[in-house]
Amino acid sequence: MARILNIGSLNIDYVYTVPHFVQAGETLSAESRQLFPGGKGLNQSIAMARAGCEIDHAGMIGADGEHLREILQSAGVDTRLVAEADAPTGHAVIQVLKSGENSILLFAGANQSLSESFVRDALAGYTKDDILVLQNETAGISCAMKAAKEKGMKIAFNPSPFVPEINSYPLELIDWWILNEIEGRALSGKESPADILKTMGAMYPNAVIVLTLGSKGVMCYSKGEILNHESYKTKVVDTTAAGDTFSGYFIASIARGESIPQALKIASKAASISVSRLGAAVSIPHWEELFVNSI
Repeated sequence: MARILNIGSLNIDYVYTVPHFVQAGETLSAESRQLFPGGKGLNQSIAMARAGCEIDHAGMIGADGEHLREILQSAGVDTRLVAEADAPTGHAVIQVLKSGENSILLFAGANQSLSESFVRDALAGYTKDDILVLQNETAGISCAMKAAKEKGMKIAFNPSPFVPEINSYPLELIDWWILNEIEGRALSGKESPADILKTMGAMYPNAVIVLTLGSKGVMCYSKGEILNHESYKTKVVDTTAAGDTFSGYFIASIARGESIPQALKIASKAASISVSRLGAAVSIPHWEELFVNSI
């Protein structure tokens, strides 16, 4: 099985249950507040570890984020490449409705402290047989892509949150895209899922492009073919970590040697379990849970 390095974000999530998303000029009372470990990077590392992969995490925390390192370690993630920055730990303010929908305000904090030297040092020791996982919540993305590809590594990229600067990254180096409709529309200029995939497939013909569609399932472009997988029906409590759970399990499945259709199936099942629970990292299932009801 391939080794995986995730150069990813580490956040503290402040989750507020609200009757509706707060509007401009409105003061709204939250029904409850809870604190959870989070960050797309941390979530995806935990998902890959719980899927049974050997996963190393590289990233930055502040003095207030040591418990995030401990949470990664307890999940089986190697944290030797997690360092402390002279900045507060990144955090997110998350509004969650009773329907499970969420709205997220993100503060990058220490995640923006990743220098090019930090990134290159983190990649030392990895080879062409290994996989680099990236999201767009840290600094150093372009450097990481170039340095990894110099080693012949495969690259999986989740372009979230989308910002125009993403278009300046060496996107042609990406082997696996994992994105949602909002990110797909921004990157392709198209509206429908099929058009997004066809356009991105033409732009990056050597890449596998996975487009998550929430309750409508997932579509995937691979070698000129479009694949589909429906979502699993479940009671939705909180969708916060659904995308990260899907991403982590999809990458883990590919690293385990699964076919793309099977990887889509496994990742969809894992995401369906995640949305049935409150919180981000704490909602991510273990591998064994996927087989309580056979996939």
